Amino acid sequence: MTKVELIRKIHLNHKEITQKRVSDILNTVFKVIKEDMHINNKFTYPGFGTFVVKQRKERIGRNPKNGDKIVIKASKTVSFRPAKVFKQEIND
Repeated sequence: MTKVELIRKIHLNHKEITQKRVSDILNTVFKVIKEDMHINNKFTYPGFGTFVVKQRKERIGRNPKNGDKIVIKASKTVSFRPAKVFKQEIND
């Protein structure tokens, strides 16, 4: 699903809100989530799941073009752990 499709689907369920307003609300929601994750390294939405910032250590990798060893710098990534209810709904 794309962002546009999500906006349209929400608008269909809430005709009193314009698509522009739905877009603004979604942008704000994701902005707040990102800001919170930057501070707390975690965002949980009950019944859906938890997004967690994880630290990757520096490691040795290989250049796929020539096979030479390269150093891959330490970095942060985000992982998602679905809530139990969400996992059950997907499996039904």
